[in-house]
Amino acid sequence: MLDFPYLLEAESPQDSADIEHLLDRAFGPGRRAKTSYRLREGAKPVPGLSLVARDAGTLIGTIRFWPICIGGATDALLLGPLAVTPAVRGLGFGRALMAHGLYHAKRQGHRLVLLVGDASYYGKAGFSVVPAGRLEMPGPWDPDRLLYQELQPGSFAGASGMMAPGRCGS
Repeated sequence: MLDFPYLLEAESPQDSADIEHLLDRAFGPGRRAKTSYRLREGAKPVPGLSLVARDAGTLIGTIRFWPICIGGATDALLLGPLAVTPAVRGLGFGRALMAHGLYHAKRQGHRLVLLVGDASYYGKAGFSVVPAGRLEMPGPWDPDRLLYQELQPGSFAGASGMMAPGRCGS
């Protein structure tokens, strides 16, 4: 359980180097070869949804949300990467960053969020496995790790096809 004075706030340009270092430690140097990174190419994280956690000014966690288009017709967000420094894993920082990000995504009017991750972890935050054959990703991926959450009821109903970076029609 988190005891604050930990700070959750919007990522700033000055955080870039610390975030990259944290992501390298959390996911290893091969992280950019993952298929989920193909969905971030050429896109920028959604403003106001790239968040960091700090302890006494030191960056200890990060989360980002990216615009994606499903099947050329359904706009959604791609959550990730979500990472916390090893010294504080298991203390709730990841869940706090995710809850904060999802809350603000819904307030911004976003309707649907997808991610590639562990269903046992993200399921506790309301994510479900995408039904088999419903969505495709640009590269190899494990269908059991593709998850979704509706921020607005019914927003996943018409989603099908290939996922691509950016908003539909842009």
